[in-house]
Amino acid sequence: MKDGEEIRLEQRYSRQILFKPIGEEGQKQLSEASVAIIGCGALGTASAEMLVRAGIGTLHIADRDVVEYSNLQRQQLFTEADAAAMMPKVLAAKQRLTAVRPDVRLHTYFEHVDAVLMEDLAGKADLIIDATDNFETRLLINDAAHKYAIPWIYGACVGSAGTVFAFVPGEAACFRCLLPVLPTMNETCDTVGIIAPAVQMTASCQCAEALKWLTGNREALRKKVYSFDLWHPMQLEAGVSRIRNEFCETCGSQPTFPSLARHERGRYAVLCGRDAVQILADGERGFSLEDAELLAEKLGSPCRRTPYFVEMQAEGHRMVLFNTGRLIIYGLRDVNAGRSLYHRLFG
Repeated sequence: MKDGEEIRLEQRYSRQILFKPIGEEGQKQLSEASVAIIGCGALGTASAEMLVRAGIGTLHIADRDVVEYSNLQRQQLFTEADAAAMMPKVLAAKQRLTAVRPDVRLHTYFEHVDAVLMEDLAGKADLIIDATDNFETRLLINDAAHKYAIPWIYGACVGSAGTVFAFVPGEAACFRCLLPVLPTMNETCDTVGIIAPAVQMTASCQCAEALKWLTGNREALRKKVYSFDLWHPMQLEAGVSRIRNEFCETCGSQPTFPSLARHERGRYAVLCGRDAVQILADGERGFSLEDAELLAEKLGSPCRRTPYFVEMQAEGHRMVLFNTGRLIIYGLRDVNAGRSLYHRLFG
């Protein structure tokens, strides 16, 4: 006789189990699967909720940002209270996801995803969901996925359009093959906007590919890059198998995984589409939240402290120092200007 827990689980996933390509065996595979989601914005929240409701056993979610009011139009796990408190996205998401399904094994990382963290996550996951907004992080995901021989599901959306593709190591071209030279400019939701249906469509396609792989239906994976536009109705597929570069540093015969080899600590970077410079202080020069409060007091600047960060104003710029030592200076697009301001204020 089945116990109450077994009956409850059967009821929860009954409609999904009735779907023949998944069935009871596929549902068991999902309960044993581990997925890493890189990014907890629009695509990340949509994918996380779909996968949690589908019964994924373990979920790892990494993101460096806090919830803002501009997120609420499309990032479905967040509320006004989260935005008012500037809650870290991963923690706000965890509250909602565990309310949906308390038994999910959910691990969150309120950190900048660098090579060290990316390798750690790849080593724990059966599959990676891309929910990022920049090519540099995708190259990092690409290298880690190929090094650890696990698939990753690319997803990008802006305006009313989206693109999805499952990169499987050893099959077709990898992401680096498609982008031998990074574009110097690309549209983002911060520059041209986005509508929520484009997010949901992209995340749905990503999660469908993830479910295929994790339940053993790998022959059903899309073999071509899928793109669509919901406002100006269009969809197309493009093959990429012939683009594969046999000398590729990621998927070629002698891979070096260059993105993983780069040292990320102490790095200055302009955040994609954000009018902000991020500074990752190294261990010797990291500053505490108390240091930031003392600096704000010295400058006579308004200061706000939460358990996760200190927000202050300095030299006309909004600045947020996180408890991990990461600093974001808003209103700047120049790395050198950010470096100069950082050294003037923090020494």
